[in-house]
Amino acid sequence: MTPSHITLNSVLDNDFYKFTMQHAVFKLFPKAKAKYEFINRGNHHFPSGFADALRASVNSMAGLHLTREEKKYLRDTCPYLDPTYLDFLQGYRYDPDEVIISQEGPNLLVKITGYWYRTILWEVPIMSLISELYYKLNHLQGDQDEQIITTAKNKIEQYNKLGVTIAEFGTRRRHAYHTHRLVVQTLKQYGNTSFIGTSNVHMAMLNQTKPIGTHAHEWFMFHAAKYGFKMANGLGLEHWVNVYRGDLGIALSDTYTTDVFFSQFDKMFTKLFDGVRHDSGDPLDFADKTIAHYKSKGINPISKTIIFSDGLNYEKVERIAKHCQGKIGISFGIGTNFTNDVGLTPMNIVVKMTEAYPEEAYWTPVVKLSDVKGKYTGDPDMIELSKTILGIND
Repeated sequence: MTPSHITLNSVLDNDFYKFTMQHAVFKLFPKAKAKYEFINRGNHHFPSGFADALRASVNSMAGLHLTREEKKYLRDTCPYLDPTYLDFLQGYRYDPDEVIISQEGPNLLVKITGYWYRTILWEVPIMSLISELYYKLNHLQGDQDEQIITTAKNKIEQYNKLGVTIAEFGTRRRHAYHTHRLVVQTLKQYGNTSFIGTSNVHMAMLNQTKPIGTHAHEWFMFHAAKYGFKMANGLGLEHWVNVYRGDLGIALSDTYTTDVFFSQFDKMFTKLFDGVRHDSGDPLDFADKTIAHYKSKGINPISKTIIFSDGLNYEKVERIAKHCQGKIGISFGIGTNFTNDVGLTPMNIVVKMTEAYPEEAYWTPVVKLSDVKGKYTGDPDMIELSKTILGIND
């Protein structure tokens, strides 16, 4: 092992929606395959030897496994996860051969390929490793522990005064595991009624708080590859309901733009789901569209919730809270602003599904449109095809 590598502490050091989606894939699409790629949005330059350190870190993940205590935590906290899935997860091991890592000068290449039910767990920990290794190998020193705790304490106390509920969503671009752990401990200690949980299952277990999450863009991206763009939202939601029967009821809205989503979010889905998650575009415009949509279906928006999760800080949260007050339920998922506010510039990186292989089919490029044109990801020809099929003009 290279001395600069990082070893993760738990197989649960991952976002909750990765496990909830894995559970659904395990049940519904056990033969499907997927490909993912690392996208360096910030054009970060990686130092010599970075790929070797990342390779060693990824190789070390083969030793992770679900412990008896972790399995009991999931069984007690998440009763909607089938016992058969928990048994599978107990036997699951990361296979480093599913990950290809290389480096050309300052450019890092990472690709993941394999059965979807297996490869779905790689994205978040690989991103967290890339982020932590980037600071470590570039010798970038962040704030000391005392300052990290003070920063997190001051933030959550502001949110307490604002009277909103906050979850921590910052695993993938965290400064470091140690920083992340300090932050969640601080949020739990000083969060009073504001702090409601974390997307990181390992951190939730350590702090005896709630793991937060439902599904991600890749859920709908796969459905588009298997069923077509027009069916992706509807069948994605229907399959989610079939698996979870009313639990995990927040629907992600922007995979193929919010306007397309709401055109397919009919009265049944509007009643079945507890709310929607905002992840791109203007949050106030989204709030107004969501409120209007619920009213058009004869549903009081106050009975529903919007989870805002797009690049939030206190100023954005305050503006959204004032706009939505008395109109609709709201909550907030804050990521990098919690886990990577240490005096260094956070990385702008993602890992995205690029192709899907539905059972007995063929490799199909997948795309994500979102509500911001610059955040479209995927094959350019497939992006144009999806826009044509869905009637999107931008």
